[in-house]
Amino acid sequence: MEVPLCGHATLASAAVVLEKLEPGRAAVTFHTASGPLHVTRAAPGYVMDFPARSTMPAKVSDALVHALGATPQEVRADAINYLVVLEDEQTVRTLRPDIAAIAALDRQGVIVTARGSGGYDCVSRYFTPARGVPEDPVTGSAHCALAPYWAERLGKPVLRAYQASRRGGELTCRVRGARVELEGSCVFYLEGQADI
Repeated sequence: MEVPLCGHATLASAAVVLEKLEPGRAAVTFHTASGPLHVTRAAPGYVMDFPARSTMPAKVSDALVHALGATPQEVRADAINYLVVLEDEQTVRTLRPDIAAIAALDRQGVIVTARGSGGYDCVSRYFTPARGVPEDPVTGSAHCALAPYWAERLGKPVLRAYQASRRGGELTCRVRGARVELEGSCVFYLEGQADI
């Protein structure tokens, strides 16, 4: 399905432009439903400049508690996702939610998060079965909400984040007013040619 902001697609497209199509280029801008998305080279990867997503306090519903199988410490929401703060990092990492119940909620996705440890400011996971993805491995759009949330609570504009999916991934997040910079890397794993 089409989504207003997709970190995977932006990062992959930028990597193809900057590494394969125009290797001398330092940056690229995509014009999207979320406005301009800028991507620049940064050793050893890329920095994506995305719009920050504000969340508002939301009710802790029985349906959400049932779907997660855990009691939130705090629930926030935007038009697309719930942002659920859990007790600790271990609860986030070991969570086994009811994916069908998450798909039936009134938001397209659920971001679960807690304060991190071991060099990470926060950990998270992202479930969006309503979009056909039971659990996303590393989610740029989720960090557009996570970064402002944790930056405010921790009093720091630069965060080290870890998304604790089975594959997992690290990001550096910088909150810059109404924008969030997400820094990370990607790996080319497949190249092909289509004959038309």
